[in-house]
Amino acid sequence: MTPPPLLPPAHEAPIPPALPGRGGTRALPGLPCAAIAGIRPLELDLYLPPESDGEVPAVVFFHGGGWRVGSRHCAGPAYLDAEPTPFERLARDGIAVASADYRLSGEATWPAQLHDAKAAVRWLRARAGELGIDPGRIAAWGESAGGHLAELLGLMADDAALEGDVGVTGPSSAVTAVVAWYAPSDVGAVATDTGADPLDPTTREAQLLGAAPALVADRAAEASPLAHVSPAAPPFLLLHGAADRVIPGVQSQRLYETLLEAGVQVEFDLYEDAGHMWLGSPEAAQQALDRTVDVLRCRFGVRG
Repeated sequence: MTPPPLLPPAHEAPIPPALPGRGGTRALPGLPCAAIAGIRPLELDLYLPPESDGEVPAVVFFHGGGWRVGSRHCAGPAYLDAEPTPFERLARDGIAVASADYRLSGEATWPAQLHDAKAAVRWLRARAGELGIDPGRIAAWGESAGGHLAELLGLMADDAALEGDVGVTGPSSAVTAVVAWYAPSDVGAVATDTGADPLDPTTREAQLLGAAPALVADRAAEASPLAHVSPAAPPFLLLHGAADRVIPGVQSQRLYETLLEAGVQVEFDLYEDAGHMWLGSPEAAQQALDRTVDVLRCRFGVRG
């Protein structure tokens, strides 16, 4: 008996009508952006600005959680009760936000997470015409582990060795700007920076890499944004809490200095009294979001 034909990949499905959101924004939750055999389709939630005549810029957001947990539905615990949400605020201010899934380290180890991040950008660029998005103005933004992925997108544009074949292939995965909040930029040094055992196989970094970073130094370097800096990188905004004990601010400081040395346009803000995820400083959470909105609007040429 001839087997029935397979259904098309989930990421090729038609895009449904948008739902109304706050402030005239529009929402498209749960859009499949990559179908991977044997696991759930990866999805993204898309927040669109109010209807306009022209194409709008977009930023792809990646959640934190140590590559181990987390959800695309939230920009971090500091914003759980925010109205509008950070995503709605950017959409209201003229920038579409695609908050995307990626495989967690319990599902797959490095470099699956980067493959998935690149797939989200490629999908958005491939469907940009249907969504009213400008394919030439797509940035990356993330918090903690998601900030690490956003940094890598900016530093490894169209790197054939780590592009992967997840989802839509062909379009570029390059981004035009990067915003990273309290991100691990030097994966092999996180344990040392926090005073942990670099041979501990249970750290977040070890679970990402499949072994303690000290035992897989080449893989740890490959996964570290710090190792991929070049003058070709797009503009960066790095934001970190001075009181962060989970991912110390020196992680962003090193990347900032390396980007500067390479001649990349980069800004680095360190918030006093703010811990990881802006814990302990609601003021830092608000300032970081304001800074992110202002910088992305400037990068994209969005006027109020």
